[in-house]
Amino acid sequence: MTDVNPAKSARRPHHWRRDLIELAALFTAVALADAIADLVAHGPDGPFLLVAAAVALTGTAAFHLWWAQRHSHAPPPGRDRAPGEAATAGADGGVQGSGAADATGIERSETTLWRMRTTVRDEPGSLAALCTALASHRIDILTLQTHPLADGTVDEFLLRAPAALQARQLGHEVAAAGGHSTWIERADAHDLVDTPTRVLGLATRTALDAAELPLTLRQLLGRCTIHSLPAVSVSGAPTGESTPAEGVLEERVMRLRDPSGGTITVERPHLPFTPTEFARARALVELDARLGPRLPRSQDVLTLPEGNEITVRRAGPDDAEAAKAMHDRCGDRTLGLRYHGPVGDADRYLGHLLSPRFGRTLAVQTASGRIVALGHLLWDGDETEVALLVEDAWQRRGIGSELLGRLVALAGEAGCESVYAVTQASNTGMVAAMRGLGLPLDYQIEEGTLVITARLATTPAHSGPAHELPYGLPRDLPHGPNEQNGH
Repeated sequence: MTDVNPAKSARRPHHWRRDLIELAALFTAVALADAIADLVAHGPDGPFLLVAAAVALTGTAAFHLWWAQRHSHAPPPGRDRAPGEAATAGADGGVQGSGAADATGIERSETTLWRMRTTVRDEPGSLAALCTALASHRIDILTLQTHPLADGTVDEFLLRAPAALQARQLGHEVAAAGGHSTWIERADAHDLVDTPTRVLGLATRTALDAAELPLTLRQLLGRCTIHSLPAVSVSGAPTGESTPAEGVLEERVMRLRDPSGGTITVERPHLPFTPTEFARARALVELDARLGPRLPRSQDVLTLPEGNEITVRRAGPDDAEAAKAMHDRCGDRTLGLRYHGPVGDADRYLGHLLSPRFGRTLAVQTASGRIVALGHLLWDGDETEVALLVEDAWQRRGIGSELLGRLVALAGEAGCESVYAVTQASNTGMVAAMRGLGLPLDYQIEEGTLVITARLATTPAHSGPAHELPYGLPRDLPHGPNEQNGH
């Protein structure tokens, strides 16, 4: 950009008065110099006067030099502090971040991230008092959200505080500044994303996959338990679950109408929901309802040890008939190991298992389009269940292990800390498939039922997500254990 100044301001005006004054000062200085010269030349104390004048001029020059150097290096107003003092007041009322070198090059102290929520009076100055209290302890306010209430305001902070500051002390300072109903927990680098960016990302995930809605609600609302209650039970009888279109908000429970029928119940016992959070959750559910049923169309082509190619893809309600046909080709033992009940009831579970609202399902499809295996990842409140069903003629080819690895990878992407499988103690194939994950396992046996829980803290590289493979390109499938079906 080029700045253009007007011609009037470009020409400097001629000040004749200044020239006249300068000329008068010059004549005055010449007259004084002549008078001093006569006094020195004809007076008896001439040499002493010259020495005194020289000393006075030298002292004046030294004082002027000292004064100029002192004021040219003075710090800006409000920045006087001892060298190495790390805290500097931030524009948001907090304290700018520690943990890095300041302008003097001195390393600042270590810091800790905290998430804090507190309620203050809805009156001028209440938030300022709270921010001042935080600034006095060198606490930096990274983000701030406000949730208006009828009798106050809930302020949600992301804080960077000195590592030596404990949560109990932080809570006392907040209470002294007027905050109440305070909740504090440790945060991490993932919380540094600003709220609009995070909400837009959750909306994108929901738009791409209907199975993401429970997960995005959990990430939107923090630590909470989400249950999807269908309007019709597995047996086909109405469950009586009905929720108004606008939803229901209680103190620690919110109920939202499920776009696929039934109710989505969200519980958070440790922290009440605010009307702002309820409005955000309802908007996310409304987005899911407007987009309708949808599944990602990605798929992987794998090569079995004998050379046959199979396709692994996401499955949904439209695959119910193909799944029932697979049930018909499975033996009673295979279905019994999977469903733990009467074999004739196997088809009744497919509506629930294939619904994206209750989890994710992977299908293995042959070149002719026939489904020969299903793998389910089911959201069960705070826990996540994995289940497999492989058609008899396609067992012992590594298909079950491949499906299980992909399901565990999906669980890791969803932020699950563990997955569990329910099977029978005699199902050595499912046990071998779980052990093949290379994850820490816990075993619980009760009346012949075996529950194997895998912790996902250290997911191995071979269980990477399916989308890391180029879609449509063949990949060799290694030999797997002699897996059998498990639930």
